[in-house]
Amino acid sequence: MDPGSTRAGVLPEPAAARPARRLSPRVRRAVLTAHIVFAVGLLGEVSAFLAVAVRAAGSEDPAFASAAYDLLALFQLLFGIPLSFAALGTGLTLGLGGKWGVLRYPWVTIKLALIVSVMLVGALVLGPSVDAMRGGDAGVEGRILAGAAWDVAALAVATALSVYKPGRGG
Repeated sequence: MDPGSTRAGVLPEPAAARPARRLSPRVRRAVLTAHIVFAVGLLGEVSAFLAVAVRAAGSEDPAFASAAYDLLALFQLLFGIPLSFAALGTGLTLGLGGKWGVLRYPWVTIKLALIVSVMLVGALVLGPSVDAMRGGDAGVEGRILAGAAWDVAALAVATALSVYKPGRGG
């Protein structure tokens, strides 16, 4: 018998395809629960962000719009940034410590790309645009609305991928 084969004649899974250390069921459930809470919280935060941004962009009252953009900056700082990193961290922990991996299945890789895109849109589009509006520079409302709409759509797609797990190989 070939030293690399098993009794059934099937080669074992390559070490690179297996996680280095699997999470225990109890730890996995705790991390999964935290991941769901953080991801759903982030989806709620970006949905509220979009709603406030729509209202601010349509306002004729400069004082109201200014207060709304101050609120958006607060949303980002208190909720958006921490929830993004927490969702990313718990997602990576689940991927590296579980059967799905991080790059093994397309749906997991797409979820990773989506959360990274949400973080990049927040850092490169929403943050600077909200700061510009708070500084009195008008004309970036469209960027704020487009960025927030992207974040909502990306997180909704990530949620659907988590539920349906297309191409999960089984």
